[in-house]
Amino acid sequence: MIKAISDVNTVKDLIREHPGPLAIVPTMGALHEGHLALLRKARQLVGPTGTVVISIFVNPIQFDRVSDLTNYPQPLKEDLKLCEAEGVDIAFTPEKEALYHPDHSVLLTESLLTRHLCGSSRPGHFDGVLTIVLKLFNVIQPDFAIFGNKDFQQLALIRRMVRDLNVPVEIVGHATVREEGGLALSSRNSRLTREQRQDAPRIRRALMAARDLAVTGEQDPSVYLNAARTHLLGNAPEDFSIDYLQFVDAETLQPITRVTKPAVLATACFYGEVRLIDHIGIRS
Repeated sequence: MIKAISDVNTVKDLIREHPGPLAIVPTMGALHEGHLALLRKARQLVGPTGTVVISIFVNPIQFDRVSDLTNYPQPLKEDLKLCEAEGVDIAFTPEKEALYHPDHSVLLTESLLTRHLCGSSRPGHFDGVLTIVLKLFNVIQPDFAIFGNKDFQQLALIRRMVRDLNVPVEIVGHATVREEGGLALSSRNSRLTREQRQDAPRIRRALMAARDLAVTGEQDPSVYLNAARTHLLGNAPEDFSIDYLQFVDAETLQPITRVTKPAVLATACFYGEVRLIDHIGIRS
């Protein structure tokens, strides 16, 4: 039976009673098949006698738009049913007050990998992400933490944080889970209208069309970017727009001038106020 705990000290005591190893899957809830795949990976890592913890917390300090925070889905009861079906041992479901003092003034900031992509289009977002992830690591003290590759910049930042701050946890990435048409699974997909959801696979198709240029030996990033932009905007609905479309080095996440080693073509797009992200490896 899954145990849902909101109190920090209680969850610490409960974890001490469970055998190791321990894996955590940090989420903001509104669980979908992508999250469930992470939970299954966690169970695989710790085995039948290990402990799988999920955190469900809509972290307010990582939202750059008030409307996004206000409209973020929070079906906790349904989420807990899914967790129980997956054999999760503990669900940590804290309130904001359990993790942030009213006058909290310390945030974790990264200065290199956040210069581009979501880091530049959503100022302060990754400060909030890294701060809450480090808090969760301090509270839960896991052996493993599993994250989806869809948020590849986030994953890179968490790995850098763990490396640079000597956090004793192994970070495990999991392949992006997609709908049949190629749209990356996201909790935000539930906010799309039926028409928007039918159109949204254009994002994946645009990235794949650009990636196909790699077989020609193309090394000019602008050629890939132009191809992706053409596919993204061709016959797009009026409420569709591109937040960013960037080409970066797969390791440093910095812009490149020639494609001579593994790179990533990444985009963030809006359908109205719903923001979706995706990326694809080039020469990976």
